[in-house]
Amino acid sequence: MPMPEITIRPLAATDRAAWTPLWHGYLTFYKSTLPAELDDVTFGRLTGGTEPMGGFIAFQGDKALGMTNWVIHRTTWSERNICYLQDLFTVPEARGTGVGRKLIEAVNQMAREKNCFRVYWQTHETNLQAQELYNKVADKSGFIVYRQPLG
Repeated sequence: MPMPEITIRPLAATDRAAWTPLWHGYLTFYKSTLPAELDDVTFGRLTGGTEPMGGFIAFQGDKALGMTNWVIHRTTWSERNICYLQDLFTVPEARGTGVGRKLIEAVNQMAREKNCFRVYWQTHETNLQAQELYNKVADKSGFIVYRQPLG
């Protein structure tokens, strides 16, 4: 029996049970934790339709394989908005199968439809497996990210 096709679709309010383990997998991968109530806030923002953000989720049959969350914002570099692909995660067994590429392509297509100037993202310097894909589908900017917590 052939394996079900991988499908990518916009994240919907009914996807909470599938999205949460992927979100927690993403946080665990980056050795991060967030308060549980932030899951509610984040998912609500991604699926509520009132924020300039959303997501995509990948399935094979009824198994969730990956997700990506995006944010659209203004930029000083163009009159058009820009899209930040903020989070991208696939379950370990789906890595290297094309799921990540399909999720990136879904964000790119959405950003084109919203007339965005560009899509950009970042990854940790130790995430070498992801960088293998990113080096094939995008240009490395050369910029180093700094951040300063504000309390």
